[in-house]
Amino acid sequence: MPIRLEDIQAARKRLQGLVQTTPVNSSRSVSDRLGTSVCLKLENTQTTGSFKVRGSLNKMLSLSPEELKRGVVASSAGNHAQGVAYAATQLGAKSHVVMPETAPLAKVLATQKYGAEVILKGRIYDESFQYAKELEKKHGYTFVHPYEDDHIIAGQGTLGLELLEQVPDVESIVVPVGGGGLISGVATAVKALRPEVRVYGVVSNVSPGMLQMFRKQSVEPPTPTLTIADGISVKKPSQAMYEGYISKLVDDMIDVGDEEIAESIVYFLERAKTLVEGSGAVVLAGAEKAEWDLGKKCCLVLSGGNIDLNLVSKVIERGLSKRGRLVRIAAIVPDRPGYLMKLTNVIAEKGANVLDVKHDRVRAGVRLSETAIEFLLETRSSDHIVEMQDAFRAIGARIL
Repeated sequence: MPIRLEDIQAARKRLQGLVQTTPVNSSRSVSDRLGTSVCLKLENTQTTGSFKVRGSLNKMLSLSPEELKRGVVASSAGNHAQGVAYAATQLGAKSHVVMPETAPLAKVLATQKYGAEVILKGRIYDESFQYAKELEKKHGYTFVHPYEDDHIIAGQGTLGLELLEQVPDVESIVVPVGGGGLISGVATAVKALRPEVRVYGVVSNVSPGMLQMFRKQSVEPPTPTLTIADGISVKKPSQAMYEGYISKLVDDMIDVGDEEIAESIVYFLERAKTLVEGSGAVVLAGAEKAEWDLGKKCCLVLSGGNIDLNLVSKVIERGLSKRGRLVRIAAIVPDRPGYLMKLTNVIAEKGANVLDVKHDRVRAGVRLSETAIEFLLETRSSDHIVEMQDAFRAIGARIL
């Protein structure tokens, strides 16, 4: 039976003083981008860096002393792992967390720092989940499910209660969707108190199963693929979450790809001055892509900020490229003195900035009398990139 508003209210009382009431900031730049007043629920500033600690603590507080003594086990791509580890340590219990072998190192190290024994097993979350269930059976641990658990859903739902108090005139809320625990909890709280508020979900197109279920399409198992939205990469969508909550409470859903997510991460960094992981940044990409009625005031739930710093530079380059702010242009020119100067003169005239330059005389498609000169350029827009390419062609260069 689905949880009720009373369960979420009880969870909030239980969690008082244990989790943060995260801020809600209005964002003029995002508002201009989406064409309505937009605020950001900064759950990336929550304890452990994501909303997951809400559900994990609520679950752990429901366990008996005997269950706590036996210890807990969980499976996670990262944020649930940290939430469980933190909650278990706070209550003096031992936690064992199974993470995919592809989990970001930053999340693995953080989970260990919060006190968990981390076991790397499987390429994707679902394989880690199966191994965690084996450990539960073998050792008698209590399994802490990341979403199919009433206490977890109720804990996540406390975010919805906070949001309605902070933004009483909100008309739409956009939430990331992986397993579905966050959107189920938030939607349960919101629809019980303000049924007219629209709740929208965004999934990664690498694991679109919940969206396919929502649209009543056949659910196709995804090809195992790495994604910057690793926290919402779930191979098999939960029928229980769909039937109990999402099909009844969610107004619409959409999927977005890594290119769109990367651009959103960069946008939040540059314009909102906040670091959001891929699984949280999907909300901006989805709200911009979908033709939703956001109303006069919309809130985007930035669910987490645990992103591997080694990935940030790659994401920034990818995001800037998508926005036309960064480009690699390979120009093939005669291999004679003076052509590099001609190209750099064009770059200077057009107002671009050279970040890197390389010569390649053995590149495919390059004749013996030619060389390929590849530039990494800072540019202003996609139109500016086209101008640069046309100017290169005007002096006799071929563009790869």
